[in-house]
Amino acid sequence: MNMFGKMKEKFGKESKGITILAPMDGNVVSAGQINDPTFREQFLGTTIGIQPAGNRVVAPVSGTISSIFETGHALSIVSDDGVELIIHIGLDTVQLKGQFFKIHAKDGDTIKPGDLLIEFDKDEIIKAGYDVITPIIICNSAMFSDIETFTGKEVQELDEMIKLKK
Repeated sequence: MNMFGKMKEKFGKESKGITILAPMDGNVVSAGQINDPTFREQFLGTTIGIQPAGNRVVAPVSGTISSIFETGHALSIVSDDGVELIIHIGLDTVQLKGQFFKIHAKDGDTIKPGDLLIEFDKDEIIKAGYDVITPIIICNSAMFSDIETFTGKEVQELDEMIKLKK
């Protein structure tokens, strides 16, 4: 079955919901706790943040990498369910020009939950003066009738973090 057929099959039925898993260990916070107006005001879509406890980002969904910045600080994913996600490691970390980031995936890669995408040196990023809070953005949040975020709790990689309904 081609990709369109799979999407039609999934969206043609009554949706049971789509789950976005945690891409890293850490504490999940609301957008209001992110010290950057673009993310705090949710200009790019529904946003939450993770204060990372570890040093890696894994795939939170099955899907395709649509873009990984060559600096390793951010990536975008389109899930098999049609969710468009951005994971942005830290604030203003593009300024590091790739220092302290190691990329393990590339544009166009097919991914499944738990696949290692990026490693980063949290301690060195903090020493360089950057906030490591990691915004997670649902760019096409208007497509969903309900978005439930699980903020205010500690998560491990692949714990439930966001639930969406069409």
